[in-house]
Amino acid sequence: MPLDYPIHQRTLANGLRVVVSPDPSVPTVTVNLWVNVGSRHETPGRTGFAHLFEHLMFQGSRNIASGEHFTRLMAEGGRLNATTWFDRTNYFETVPKGAYELALWMEADRHAHLLDAVTQENLDNQRDVVKEEKRQRYDNVPYGKALIEVYAAVFPPEHPYHHPTIGSMEDLDAASLEDVHAFFRRYYGPNNTVLTLVGDLTPEEGFAAAERYFGHLPASAEAPRDNLPQLAPLTEPVAVDRPGAVPNDRVHIAFRLPVDNTEEFFAAALAIDALGGLSTSRLVQRLVRREQVANAVQAHAMGFVDGVSLGFFVLDVADGQDPSALEAAVVEELERFAVEGPTAVEMESALAQSERSWLSALAGHEERADLISQHVLLHDDAQFVNTFLDRIGQVTPEQVREAAATWLRPESRAVVRHLVAAEEDAA
Repeated sequence: MPLDYPIHQRTLANGLRVVVSPDPSVPTVTVNLWVNVGSRHETPGRTGFAHLFEHLMFQGSRNIASGEHFTRLMAEGGRLNATTWFDRTNYFETVPKGAYELALWMEADRHAHLLDAVTQENLDNQRDVVKEEKRQRYDNVPYGKALIEVYAAVFPPEHPYHHPTIGSMEDLDAASLEDVHAFFRRYYGPNNTVLTLVGDLTPEEGFAAAERYFGHLPASAEAPRDNLPQLAPLTEPVAVDRPGAVPNDRVHIAFRLPVDNTEEFFAAALAIDALGGLSTSRLVQRLVRREQVANAVQAHAMGFVDGVSLGFFVLDVADGQDPSALEAAVVEELERFAVEGPTAVEMESALAQSERSWLSALAGHEERADLISQHVLLHDDAQFVNTFLDRIGQVTPEQVREAAATWLRPESRAVVRHLVAAEEDAA
């Protein structure tokens, strides 16, 4: 039977979608905003803007000084942060109940009046912060650019998922203050945002507070474009080799998948788990335990909305082993799975893992609020947190086999290999 987390939803006159999920178990409130702008909304030559605004939103607004968002809420005992991804930017804080209206006031002020503080000096400062983040997270760590290279290999150059969220530093350098202001005006408005409140408050309290702090804001964001049509699988393999200073060879084998929140995506995700995402998975059992040619195998299915999702396997190659041989073994298992489908044990294990991770995520206010915001913003489905397990539980073994046969075909793979460079290459 479905889960029964209380979910109450209302849309303000300005288009802000507000969801309240009361939970008095802890005397805190999580304030979670999802804005319908991510790196997929950027245009060629103007990449990195969505992530840049994640930083600029903490540099002050009309009534809040630079850095004050952090200092004031932390002084109340709160914790807060923000993240950017392909499909969205989100801002979140968990505070004692007595401080949640302060959090809402501050969120509303920067949502409506950020540009008062986006000066040339602040823009230049945060450009430098983003560049340092890129150096630390991508440029100067082993395998740091692996997923960037996976996106570029799997998605065509004109596709919105081709470029990474961090964007191009050259694009950020070229951006004028007016470019940045125009991006904010286009996307940041209550009619392009979801606000979720989870914690120790009633629906009436939550809706009244949302109206008090956000209700007067104009519906200023432009109407979003339609999502792109489903992107077909690759028609032939793509191979990218990157020799470098890495601890061991690592191979990413990636595929296009169906869009998120569909039976076909759920089936493909279960196939990926059965093949490589569990300790009992086929690739783990064969490559790590029996043949001992890999140190580790991971598998992930990332659900996106703009015409395609992403699935991939990560193989850490054991010393002295041939990466090409591991790739060939993966191909063998993909071909076998497409014919046989999952066993009853594999199906049970994949579903059990989905249930464990889902219930674990919903147990805390912060992740629950995040999942509610996600599915309201991207799928207009506030009840998804309650219905997901039932939906994925209805996927059949035959659907999992069919998804693998359609989306995980060997000829549809993109392979990115980070290889230990020979001494003459590294010199």
